[in-house]
Amino acid sequence: MRNSTVLVSGAGIAGPALAYWLHRYGFAVTVVERAPALRPGGQALDFKGRTHFTVLERMGILDEIQERRTGATDTVFVDENGKQLAVMSGDFTGGDVEILRGDLAEIMYKRTAEHCEYLFGDSISALTETADGVHVEFEHGPARTFDLVFGADGIHSRVRKLAFGPEKDFVKHLGYYYCVAGASPWSQDETGPRERAIAYGHNAPGKLAISGGSKAQQLYMFAAPELDYSRDDSAAQRRIIEQVYADVAWEVPRMLDEVADFDDFYLDSISQVRMKGGYTKGRVALVGDSAYGNTLGGFGTGLAVVGAYVVAGELALADDDHAVAFARYNEIMKRYAKIAGNSNAGRFLAPKTARGIKLRNWFFGSRLFTLMLKYSDNAANDIDLRDYPALVGATDID
Repeated sequence: MRNSTVLVSGAGIAGPALAYWLHRYGFAVTVVERAPALRPGGQALDFKGRTHFTVLERMGILDEIQERRTGATDTVFVDENGKQLAVMSGDFTGGDVEILRGDLAEIMYKRTAEHCEYLFGDSISALTETADGVHVEFEHGPARTFDLVFGADGIHSRVRKLAFGPEKDFVKHLGYYYCVAGASPWSQDETGPRERAIAYGHNAPGKLAISGGSKAQQLYMFAAPELDYSRDDSAAQRRIIEQVYADVAWEVPRMLDEVADFDDFYLDSISQVRMKGGYTKGRVALVGDSAYGNTLGGFGTGLAVVGAYVVAGELALADDDHAVAFARYNEIMKRYAKIAGNSNAGRFLAPKTARGIKLRNWFFGSRLFTLMLKYSDNAANDIDLRDYPALVGATDID
């Protein structure tokens, strides 16, 4: 093989999925992850439709995902007195199967840990491409050279920044922020599928607060221009939530009292990645949210696993010619990634006016909502998925 060693940045979902397929096709895979270990818990992720299920079946993990799935969560929207106004079906937010991020990461990690090298507690600090490889410097470990480098490190990708340019050139802020507070109530140790859950949400203009459900104990979403804060400063992030929601009624005062006690707390912008020039540059390629992320857009996890399957398969079909494979990957995923579109979950779930909130509540009970669900299902399957394992020699992973 001309390109036999690869480095994957990120051990979330896209990274281990990519590691699985690359190893299957004969590559020596190293995965570097900034966190000191796999991150347990986290919000629920979902898959939908034939395409997603086909890739999961070919990875041999669909049955385990089904066994560890969460129940779908119906969200009941209420006024400040708790009176029901509308219901958002869990069939819309949870796809065909929903699973905690930590559970999915663990499943994928176990499928690759024996065959791939994982470097936890480190990250890439510099990339220098040469004629026959990429020289990689790490924050802590010694420098190494790889034939190919993949950025599967999320919407704030370090690899994208080093190889393509600053984040502002590729990530567009969509005018909203979201916050996930408190681990999901579903136990990480619980086996078997969980029952359907109910969450309760309350809107004020430009703001949404949700309590309960399978995704997290609390979820906040609010309209705001780009904020100046450190993503590593949890205390500052908690203060932002407390300030933004200080005047919101319903159960929000009680929720804010609980925020300080949660170990799990994550605040980030609702943003969209726009890679007009493609997802690859030389010997570097982006996969998952780093390439086609659209926060809370509903397709991110599926795009990540399909993208990993496609880029690895195209490398195998191209007899390891990365230029040919990457060109084909760009062509296939540019079309498929359009399913994420220009949707903005913040604008939909936290309308900025009382009239907008009322219209949104009406929408949930209308035929238009049913048509939206059908479109979502069709879009998730809008790809001609090649049967790569049938076309090339592959190494099975048990």
